[in-house]
Amino acid sequence: MNKEYDFSKGERGKFYKPNVKLNIPVYLDSVAYSFVEKIAEKKQEDVSTIVNKLIKTDKKIADMTQ
Repeated sequence: MNKEYDFSKGERGKFYKPNVKLNIPVYLDSVAYSFVEKIAEKKQEDVSTIVNKLIKTDKKIADMTQ
């Protein structure tokens, strides 16, 4: 690395996109993944779809208890 860098020609916010949606990876432990994977195989859906459905169901249950 250099001791100093020249940012005089830099452009602030050049790559900033206010409405961008990021897909953040979520890592499941092996037990949770195999559980979800079995459900996905049984329903012939991908793992992401099953995880999203489980989270939405849990969210509904959590909202009802408050």
